[in-house]
Amino acid sequence: MSKYSTISVPEKIKQTLEENKGERDWGEYLLELYTKAEEEKKKQALEKISSLLTEEDFEKMKKSSEKFREDFVIR
Repeated sequence: MSKYSTISVPEKIKQTLEENKGERDWGEYLLELYTKAEEEKKKQALEKISSLLTEEDFEKMKKSSEKFREDFVIR
């Protein structure tokens, strides 16, 4: 059996979240929110990197990574 915990939040925030969660249980709903937030952070980071680097930069990184994998040996 899972252990449960209580999280205190202002009533207005709980109302808003409760309306949005619908029939899902709180654990499932909060995990979904967290997962979406993490995916969005990764997406924004990738977009930022993409805007800063050129295609040539990406190719150099790819070649460097391939060389590292070829030369890397655990002793």
